[in-house]
Amino acid sequence: MHYVTAKGILSSKNGMNLYRGCSHGCIYCDSRSKCYHMDHDFEDIEVKENAIGLLEYALKHKRKKCMIGTGSMIDPYIPLEMEIGNVRKALELIYAYGFGFTVITKSNRILRDLGIPTVVWLTPILPFINDTEDNISGILDMCMEAKVYGIICFGMGLTLREGNREYFYEQLDSLFPGLKEKYIRTYQNQYVLDSPKNENLMRLFCQKCSEGGIVCNNRQIFQYLQTFEERGSAAQLSLWEM
Repeated sequence: MHYVTAKGILSSKNGMNLYRGCSHGCIYCDSRSKCYHMDHDFEDIEVKENAIGLLEYALKHKRKKCMIGTGSMIDPYIPLEMEIGNVRKALELIYAYGFGFTVITKSNRILRDLGIPTVVWLTPILPFINDTEDNISGILDMCMEAKVYGIICFGMGLTLREGNREYFYEQLDSLFPGLKEKYIRTYQNQYVLDSPKNENLMRLFCQKCSEGGIVCNNRQIFQYLQTFEERGSAAQLSLWEM
């Protein structure tokens, strides 16, 4: 871990990264890609020491309330978050100024900040590994049980590019000897690696979402995530009103 002083915190679309780098160790992580120009080891977490101050300044000067998002590049609920607490501080600040908040995470550490509506981002599905009907059905059954609002899915597969492709294949070779060669034969240097079963699995996905009352239209879900509801009608604010 190391600290840096950031120049800004919110992107043009009101997204933020409180940390850079991650300790989850996901072999498929796109954020390892060279195009993001990370000049330190990925596992050496960069902490923006002035992030909360920058966020408060940005919120004070926003002319219109909106949704503030995090997690599109780096999972904010890394183990370090439980020590530093920047996500929690950001949540409290965003609520205090009357904004909404969206977060993408695979960590159950979010349970600490329980009380927000849930959307699942179904990715990645690894060809020849977990691209089975049983696996997809099991995931969707859990989503229905949890009563999620919607599931984002752009297809059954994953993306690889320079920087994360090499790391993915290195780990793949270690965990599934010989499978790397099959990937290279099948996909070469493609960016999008769709499962050979993509069509059938997407049909199953749409069918089960329809049966379970889960929204699976990506455009509709993103509109839902980006729509700010006035305080009093937004369910995600219930945690702070307890």
